[in-house]
Amino acid sequence: MHKIIKVLLLIYFGKDFVVIKINNMRKFIVIILFYIASGFTFFNMTPEQKVADISKGIAEAIRKGNVNDLSNYFNSTIDLTTPGKEGSFSKAQAAQIVKEFFTKYPPKTFEVKHQGASSDGSNYTIGSLGTPKGKFRTYYLIKNVSGKYYIQQLMFETEK
Repeated sequence: MHKIIKVLLLIYFGKDFVVIKINNMRKFIVIILFYIASGFTFFNMTPEQKVADISKGIAEAIRKGNVNDLSNYFNSTIDLTTPGKEGSFSKAQAAQIVKEFFTKYPPKTFEVKHQGASSDGSNYTIGSLGTPKGKFRTYYLIKNVSGKYYIQQLMFETEK
């Protein structure tokens, strides 16, 4: 088994890699198998499962008021609406605007009310953000851009 792995490593990485002496081959094999298995579980997820995981992450970031986590999901440009601000902004500008919004209206709760998919393959979520200063109807639209999912539109509107 040890020789087979060395031959495979030689074929895949070249002779310089095999020169590295591997003291504990079992440990090495377990680590390689773990990385392979964990990578395949993500790649084997259906698009719906990926969107559901991303949507959960977005909802959690909104619930916590965590702008850094939330902005990781922003597309390079994003349509953003907050009280007093509306437009298309770069990722950095949008992050700053959302930071100001969360500072003025610190989140206490966030409840997802409805989720669905559009005919163009986009996915949306409608929720309610509770703050000490009132509630906001929250809407975000997730689009697939080159195989990755990003927030294309984010809205925080005062609930009536």
